[in-house]
Amino acid sequence: MRFGINTYLFTSPFNNASTRLFKRFKTWGFQSVEIPIEKPEHVDPRHVKRELDRHGLACAAVCACLGPDRDLRGTPSQQRAALGYLLKLLEYTVLLDSPSLVGPLYSAVGRADAVPPFEKRQQWRTVVRHLKTLCNEAERLGKQICIEPLNRFETDFINTCEQALRLIRDVGSPALKVLLDTFHMNIEEKSQPGAILKAGPLLGHFHACGCDRGTPGRDHIDWKGIAAALHAIGYKGDIVIESFTPNVKVIARAAAIWRRIEKTRDEIAVEGLRFLKSTLCEGVPHTRKTIIP
Repeated sequence: MRFGINTYLFTSPFNNASTRLFKRFKTWGFQSVEIPIEKPEHVDPRHVKRELDRHGLACAAVCACLGPDRDLRGTPSQQRAALGYLLKLLEYTVLLDSPSLVGPLYSAVGRADAVPPFEKRQQWRTVVRHLKTLCNEAERLGKQICIEPLNRFETDFINTCEQALRLIRDVGSPALKVLLDTFHMNIEEKSQPGAILKAGPLLGHFHACGCDRGTPGRDHIDWKGIAAALHAIGYKGDIVIESFTPNVKVIARAAAIWRRIEKTRDEIAVEGLRFLKSTLCEGVPHTRKTIIP
């Protein structure tokens, strides 16, 4: 189990110059970095890989960013743009030696609307078809694709682990896994530990942040139960802090971050990492639920 951080806490878009963050991440004790790539031309993956190696870090995952112009269930042009973009990011997972391409790959983030059942079924078939194409390439490259359920305010398509598992079954590829995120699960799941147990060996990636997108541990999330569930399924993948602040304005607007949740971004990273390590690495009997008013 490695502990990583998503660069959205500090910058957007990620580019070659953003690798200056790696030294700080390593000093804090992170082992891996999750890198959102908004446009492939923003980065030279070979340069990023050299900088990761120089600082003794791994790329936990390449994170896909699907806006209105990229949508696997959208217009034909949006579908083509999304599939081309995702196939390019798969190439980047190879160049960055990353195990996974992750995110809500099935749809543009923010598309949330009630549609008739027949239309949802049509969208579902379209997404399944595109994911089969993407997974065929992932299998060839030896990579995994982890689809992330989002809360109801960010998508109407995949909100729960059960829905993600159904999509995985319909695609039928060993390369397709689920990414669970404590923030989204806090809204959509009856039980976060239960969702983890339901995912079982299909849990390919994990996002950890507070219930308010703040510091893990400074919230009401059942971290003890989460730790027990991750141990129960033998999870060995990355645990990535994915939090946002008003400092990165584009992402703050997209994620509806309208106030400063913690005093500093550094606090989210440093204190969050300390909490996650103590909670997930010292053994389940010693974990505890931490609530700080």
